[in-house]
Amino acid sequence: MTGQGRVVVVGGGVIGLSIACHLAEAGVDTVLLERGTLGSGASRATADVVRAYFAGNPVSSALAVRSLRAYHDFPGLPLRQVGYLVLFTEQDQVTAFEADLPAQRAAGVEVELIDTDEARRLNPLIGGDLPLLAAAWSAQAYISDTAAIVSGYAEAARRAGARLRTGCPVTAIDADRGRVETGSGALTADAVVCAAGAWSAPLARSAGVDLPLPEPIIQELLLTDPLPPMPDIPVTLHAASGLLMRLRGDRMLIGMGYPGPDRDAWRAGVAAQLAATYPSLAQAGLHTAFTGARDASPDRTAFIGHRQGPPAFLYAAGFSGHGLCNAPAAGELVRDLYLGQDPWLDIATLAATPERVG
Repeated sequence: MTGQGRVVVVGGGVIGLSIACHLAEAGVDTVLLERGTLGSGASRATADVVRAYFAGNPVSSALAVRSLRAYHDFPGLPLRQVGYLVLFTEQDQVTAFEADLPAQRAAGVEVELIDTDEARRLNPLIGGDLPLLAAAWSAQAYISDTAAIVSGYAEAARRAGARLRTGCPVTAIDADRGRVETGSGALTADAVVCAAGAWSAPLARSAGVDLPLPEPIIQELLLTDPLPPMPDIPVTLHAASGLLMRLRGDRMLIGMGYPGPDRDAWRAGVAAQLAATYPSLAQAGLHTAFTGARDASPDRTAFIGHRQGPPAFLYAAGFSGHGLCNAPAAGELVRDLYLGQDPWLDIATLAATPERVG
């Protein structure tokens, strides 16, 4: 494979596809390279939830609010509103929520503190013995379809003229020359965009950009056995443990952090927390639903920025599980950076500056 693309995007998950789509629709000659199949990394292991509220992280919330607007305009995309409930069992969680609330609302998030009676009304599975103090409630959360988002962006990018190449791992990037090496040849470009998720750090390092991302972390989501008929509950997070659950058909989809090297111990911990939080689910068997590599940044906020060229080097990585919720807005930001337009958000808050990476 030889050729020249004006911009080469490395990574074919929802972030890279959004970037490729936004660039191509702006008239930029765009090539996307994906090592596997489209959406085969972190985009494969999502709960299919798009939401606005990210506690303690108003920057991610601002990206998510803007992205939700885009998803509402996404042709044919299913969006079933269920809301997002965060359970607080410690006073410092309530205090932190109240301190964070002005910034969240400034970001456009609709969120409020509710009492325990209202929380249990919204999710009647919450155990009576759970030491619940209060909860955060945001109606801006929807069950969607990640595969439809991946295919929708891919189709729109192709219609706009982008070339999407799968099974094409990038072996090296010479950012100073705008040269991208693959197993089947090299491409040169005016700009290279690194959106390779958990594999972004070494690629960015070749351009002199330090993205302090760990080795790829494997995320696992679990499904329960089929359950008796359940109420239609919101996506619910137990703040102290990170236990996240939502109804998926006649089962519960469950997540709680990262398994680490001892998967059996992690799964036992998930089962114990599930039983403590939702006693009616104590006997539900748990089975792997999805796994995928995540790119977790130290502050759980994405790195989006650029090293000016020519050739330019741009990056969008470290979304820490927020990629699906942030993808449309991230694509806009990278497009605007490349075109030299003023982005809608102060990009300095997302750049890999010494203050952030230190």
